[in-house]
Amino acid sequence: MCKPFFSLAGGTYFCTQEQEDIACSQKNMGKRKNKMKNRCLNNVRRSPQVSVSKSVPEVNEPEELKCGMFVAKTANQAVREAVETPNPEKLWHEFWYEGELCCLFADTNLGKSILAVQICNDIARHGRKVVYFDFELSDKQFQLRYTVDGTKATYIFPKNFLRVKTDDTKPSSMDDLGRVTNNLEQLILQAKSRTVVIDNLSWLCAGDDKGSSAFALIGKLIELKRKHGLSILVLAHTPKRNQRKPITQNDLAGSKQLINFVDSAFAIGQSARDESIKYLKQIKVRTGELTYGSDNIVICSIEKDVSYLRFVKQGYAAEIEHLGKQSREDLEKQIVAVKALSSQGLSIRAIAQKLGLSKSKVDRLLKRQ
Repeated sequence: MCKPFFSLAGGTYFCTQEQEDIACSQKNMGKRKNKMKNRCLNNVRRSPQVSVSKSVPEVNEPEELKCGMFVAKTANQAVREAVETPNPEKLWHEFWYEGELCCLFADTNLGKSILAVQICNDIARHGRKVVYFDFELSDKQFQLRYTVDGTKATYIFPKNFLRVKTDDTKPSSMDDLGRVTNNLEQLILQAKSRTVVIDNLSWLCAGDDKGSSAFALIGKLIELKRKHGLSILVLAHTPKRNQRKPITQNDLAGSKQLINFVDSAFAIGQSARDESIKYLKQIKVRTGELTYGSDNIVICSIEKDVSYLRFVKQGYAAEIEHLGKQSREDLEKQIVAVKALSSQGLSIRAIAQKLGLSKSKVDRLLKRQ
């Protein structure tokens, strides 16, 4: 069999078995054999192996094998069938893709629910129906976040953004958890939606997000995802963590075993330089690329735009820049930079975006002597 050859451009070329057999069967092992080999190589150089379907004859594939919950097929069958289905679309930037079970986790009071509503709103405004299971806020608490302060003027959400509340009866056993997940499935089917956000894991697991109920719930969500073609985002807490260290998958409550079962995950962190600054970091990726890792986190602040509380992107940075306490020297440099930009006529918002700070932080620095 001829050995593969590689061009400088990276294309792979090969001699077929038939060509090699012909060459080897020649009686004249002198000039005729050399000519056949040269002809083989010349033909090969003109015929790169572009794709399996063109260069390899099709053979009869064995039938699928089925045994209970398992179905076996050849790798070629799996690829041919999958190539006919559409590629998953981005639901929310590079953080969450269509068809994924995704996890968003963060410490308490970092804005998980604010970001979850923002994600739902963004997706709904692009035409998809979204079902948001809100186990965190009362109706009044939710309303205050999306109302002009001191008035009754409210933010108008898209009509295909559905918010689901509960009667506050938390699951207290595995039987209760089964009842809740069955109700969850039925409501999703009634809503005719394939995009679901669950806020949050701890409520459904009755606080046992480190135990068996969390794994049972994740298993049920995976089952629903596959059965109905759902895209699911589930929110989870982190235990108190050392803010001097980067966020990793080990920071998810319930240990890193939980994260093994989800398709993707991202987290909200808090800057040690400015407590009003938050950042988003990808933790696990199966679809697309790891765009917002440790060297390129998304810097955000939480702001209320008239009646809409949301995360506002301020820029990008390396995570290490926002770990640990800010030194006096760094603070003095920030003050100088802020005042220099202000003297150039830049607004507080423009300075905040340029330096990766919150508007409130810029305002405080401008007032310092």
